[in-house]
Amino acid sequence: MRFLLAALFLASATSAQARLSDTEQRIVAAVKGRSAAALALLERTARVNSGTLNVSGVREVGGIFREELEALGFRTRWAEMPPQMKRAGHLVASREGPQGKRLLLIGHLDTVFEPSSSVATWDRRGDRVRGQGVADMKGGDVIVVEALRALQSVGVLDGTTIHVIFTGDEERSGSPREVARADLVDLARRSDLALAFEASQFREGHYYASFARRSSGGFTLRVTARPGHGGGVFSDEDGNGAIYEVARILNEFRENVAEPYLTFNPGIILGGTDAKYDGATASGTASGKTNVIAREAIVASDMRYLDEAQGDRAKARMREIVAKNLPFSQATITFRESYPPQPPTPAGEQLLKEYSRASEDAGLGPVLPLDPALRGAGDVQFAAPYIPGIDGLGTLGTGGHTDDEDMEIASLERGTIRAALLIYRLTR
Repeated sequence: MRFLLAALFLASATSAQARLSDTEQRIVAAVKGRSAAALALLERTARVNSGTLNVSGVREVGGIFREELEALGFRTRWAEMPPQMKRAGHLVASREGPQGKRLLLIGHLDTVFEPSSSVATWDRRGDRVRGQGVADMKGGDVIVVEALRALQSVGVLDGTTIHVIFTGDEERSGSPREVARADLVDLARRSDLALAFEASQFREGHYYASFARRSSGGFTLRVTARPGHGGGVFSDEDGNGAIYEVARILNEFRENVAEPYLTFNPGIILGGTDAKYDGATASGTASGKTNVIAREAIVASDMRYLDEAQGDRAKARMREIVAKNLPFSQATITFRESYPPQPPTPAGEQLLKEYSRASEDAGLGPVLPLDPALRGAGDVQFAAPYIPGIDGLGTLGTGGHTDDEDMEIASLERGTIRAALLIYRLTR
């Protein structure tokens, strides 16, 4: 049986290779020939701490990738951020030519691991490696560079228009975001398609990538009410207090606003005679007594939706519910949006199908669309209002954003083959 399975695998691989042109087979060979060098490049970048607030570390990692891209004929620049933003800025690289689609390739240099982290920067364990940002997403950045290198090695990079941006603050975006993502938006306006290299996903025997992602934002709900003796709660003279009003509002949100792909999670609630909340530190204080009717209440909530229409519909319903105050109470709600939604579109779906076809043709299996509810927000969403895009083209790992973050080493080569073939086909 083992020999039969091996024969079937070889037959499948041969069939896949037959679906690749001579040039594409040379691209695959070029990727495979640099697998060890690609892993070494990843190790070099991973060993530099580049937590978002470690400005010098982010710049150092950006400098490594800048040298690699310049060697491939890209014009590079460092997009500086205003000093008050306390962010490192972004690496931008471009080349322009007359042929094929204009592509925007998106990655990020920073990780969630600041210099104080005790997590090892690089810890290889057989066919996997643990470390700071190995999957999220220095592995994806290496895939970008190595895919472009493979195209150059077989002489098909010239004549293409490709923009690369590796942001320096994806994990903790600088404020205001209009400034922090101005370069990305500008590049999107000058491109036809976006490819983003956040970590890929593998579930129940299938690979997944995304052509739709939900927004990231939230709201703050504030309530004031008439204080009084606790024994008078519910009375016509004293009313119900701020905490009961907050409870009413949140329950009506849950019962009357929730719908598929729309979520809101009130992660913090404070109430009492006095309540204070600091959004910058995501912390607050509350004080009061059990025999005093609550005068103040504050709720801070996450909120995600799949398209602007869904978001507008939800916000309108929420405002109506908030306005129906219980006696002697007043409530206000304010909304914020950090990442715009990337709604599903036929163009985005088609781009993912082309990526999947490249994967299948290389004998790596299909790549299916990931349910938008299963992936968080990412930089590709800032390009979404202007061009179709897909995300999840990076390496495969587990434990992202935790002390156990790791990466399957073989996924570095696999992701590079897929990306190189897709870029080649899109730029013909």
